[in-house]
Amino acid sequence: MANINRLKVVLVEKGKTGRWLANELGKSNCTVSKWCSNSIQPDLQTLDKISKLLDVNIKDLLVDNKE
Repeated sequence: MANINRLKVVLVEKGKTGRWLANELGKSNCTVSKWCSNSIQPDLQTLDKISKLLDVNIKDLLVDNKE
């Protein structure tokens, strides 16, 4: 599975947990866990909400594929 998002890393950097994010978004812990492990991806609207909750640019939640 390709790493597409950096959600797990950003949560650690911000000192937040997946459980906190799930509660803030009204999602299940299981869903957020799958996002963090890159087994599924959040949609763009959800990524926008996450970026605002974590006070980061939406680009910071994505892996840069230009290498």
